[in-house]
Amino acid sequence: MNVLFAGTPEFAARCLEALLKSRHRVIGVITQPDRPAGRGFALAPSPVKKLASARGIQMTQPESLRDAQAQAKLKHFRADVIVVAAYGLILPRPVLELPRDGAINIHASLLPRWRGATPIERALLAGDRHTGVSIMQMDDGLDTGPVLMQEEIPILEDDTMGTLRDRLAELGAKLIVQALDALQAGVIKATPQSAEGVTYAAKLEKREARVDWREGALTVNRQVRALNPSPGADARVRRVELKIWRCATATGRGNAGEILSIGPDGLCVACGEGALVITELQRSGGKRLRAADFLRGFPLTVGERFDAQ
Repeated sequence: MNVLFAGTPEFAARCLEALLKSRHRVIGVITQPDRPAGRGFALAPSPVKKLASARGIQMTQPESLRDAQAQAKLKHFRADVIVVAAYGLILPRPVLELPRDGAINIHASLLPRWRGATPIERALLAGDRHTGVSIMQMDDGLDTGPVLMQEEIPILEDDTMGTLRDRLAELGAKLIVQALDALQAGVIKATPQSAEGVTYAAKLEKREARVDWREGALTVNRQVRALNPSPGADARVRRVELKIWRCATATGRGNAGEILSIGPDGLCVACGEGALVITELQRSGGKRLRAADFLRGFPLTVGERFDAQ
């Protein structure tokens, strides 16, 4: 099949790589415009753009797909199908109707759970034990289209957003090739999503990165994992802003945010229920460090307290 691919981040680049290795032909790529990145805020290409450029694939980076000029460019590709993976912009109906077989989305959740922008983070924050990938026929709604293919994987106790994203990208890459093969052969059937169990994965707000030590240790641990590798969980001690990158639940009691012990394994801090051992953290403007290395440059003592919120 002639595939027009729409995607932006690393998750999407993994799926594009699988399509490039398949028997299907990627005839063009749509990705978001270059965005400022890094300390210098220089414009940086997306992972999908980097891959497409390296492979010499024709590419377009519209600010929106709602104007007629952008839609005319897409029509020029004469695609059989549009494959979408974490593209980040809405595909209006005229775009969905351009290809013979419409648009297919690689969505990182078990639809109808976690429709929306941040399904991986929301699954971790909610403490879900399983997630997966849904290959979905796109319609006008927010991830409401019928499902062509779906596969489940467990969420591991030490999964971060980064590790879970990588496993889901690998699964999505496998499933999209299988789905296109089946679609071309006419042996796949779309199944409407259930009206029950619908949840929405809203974009993360800045306030959700702030650790509230009055919460239970299990809740804070999920928060830290869901925000790794970006943007990180925010905490403050001695009026200094920190990022917490890795931790583990532990037994212990004390006032919320109180440092209960300091040892070779990390920094044990009391939560509203239970405690957390912080094993990797970062001072604002500094590097990510193991707790022992961090404490050499920023020594803390038992009994000190992180700001509760």
